[in-house]
Amino acid sequence: MKSLTAWVLVAAAALAGPVPAAPPAAPAATACPVLLQHTFPRLQDEAPQNLCQYSGKVLLVVNTASFCGFTPQYEALEKLHAQYHDAGLVVLGFPSNDFAQETGSNKDIADFCENTFGVKFPMFSKSAVRGDDANPLFKELAAQTGRAPLWNFHKYLISRDGKVVDNYSSLTRPDDPALVLALQRELARR
Repeated sequence: MKSLTAWVLVAAAALAGPVPAAPPAAPAATACPVLLQHTFPRLQDEAPQNLCQYSGKVLLVVNTASFCGFTPQYEALEKLHAQYHDAGLVVLGFPSNDFAQETGSNKDIADFCENTFGVKFPMFSKSAVRGDDANPLFKELAAQTGRAPLWNFHKYLISRDGKVVDNYSSLTRPDDPALVLALQRELARR
């Protein structure tokens, strides 16, 4: 009986044809840096967005506000994002009312950014960016740099491997030559 069973299995295998080779293994995904292992709601619709989707990109993380003297920086941030996006830059905006200059709802903020400055770079729901209530990304940025935002439009430059390269005060415009040079250097690194 045993030999009949073995013969049936051999015959079935022969009729089925050769066993296909396993598909090649997909290349290992780049590990998500610890700094980016956070999920935040998108500003426009509050859909959860995992920051790991930006692994391997150069990031400029900015806390923003609609009613601030620095609010026109949105225009320069959008220009940077558009100019260097194909090279690997992503500007990430985090509206905050920490300085009492972002009082609107997420929808109000989204409409303002799009209609006033044509903002297309990723923006996230309003959150705290300093102190005990700061969102986890800004807590980590402050811990790594020793500097929490002192005002709206503070900028953190993050390398492709998720390391903080530098940070810039609100007084440093997004098109400041020193910031642009640092950003270009990071983009040139692979």
